[in-house]
Amino acid sequence: MSAATKAAEQPLLEVIDLAAWYGAAQILFQVDVEVRRGEVVALMGRNGAGKSTTLKAIMGLLDKYKGTMSFMGRDISTSDPHDVASHGLGYVPEDRRLFTDLTVLETLEVGRQAARQWPDGSPAPLWTAERLFKLFPNLGEMPNRPGGSMSGGEQQMLTVARTLMGNPFLVLLDEPSEGVAPVIVEQMAHMIQELKAQGVSILLSEQNMHFAELVSDRAYVLEKGQIRFKGTMAELAAAEDVRRAYLSV
Repeated sequence: MSAATKAAEQPLLEVIDLAAWYGAAQILFQVDVEVRRGEVVALMGRNGAGKSTTLKAIMGLLDKYKGTMSFMGRDISTSDPHDVASHGLGYVPEDRRLFTDLTVLETLEVGRQAARQWPDGSPAPLWTAERLFKLFPNLGEMPNRPGGSMSGGEQQMLTVARTLMGNPFLVLLDEPSEGVAPVIVEQMAHMIQELKAQGVSILLSEQNMHFAELVSDRAYVLEKGQIRFKGTMAELAAAEDVRRAYLSV
């Protein structure tokens, strides 16, 4: 088997036996997650279930965690956030973290990284401001507007666009539909479908079943830091007992 074939068969992201703590309190317990090339995977659960904590642990943003995490065959279990990002793993936090004084174009420049190639030599999607303005027409209409004078939904789009300027193989997307207007939620769903079509894989944390169904191939359901269900979106949609126990408000 060639190295390229082997690389294509292994998960893009693999998380095994992840445990995490905030201070003395254990938040995650033996969490296993994998994302393959070209997949959109939803990490679902109520507020406080451990979704955001899982994404932060993958990015190396927690002080105390253990487990095995690999990205594109490379062990990232002890990597710092900058190192993880430099290998093509993008992260869009829920709290957006924009430089409010920078314009849209300046913000995109901050995120720019070099073009990337998959292990088989094929190019990863290469993002430019022009391409992103096609994906996010709202941003294209305000290239010189400072981030601080944009709506919450526009800031959310800009944070995603900045991450894409790093030409990631995989994007971790934390609560993309949370707290934004319905029209923005629709645009976010379209954006995720478009990214998938371009070959970008996505792991998103999400509470909204309707949104997750629109965009995801598979789902994991977390409750109190443990995986309670894993399967396709169709299997989750059919598992009314799981949805009622772990997802309904």
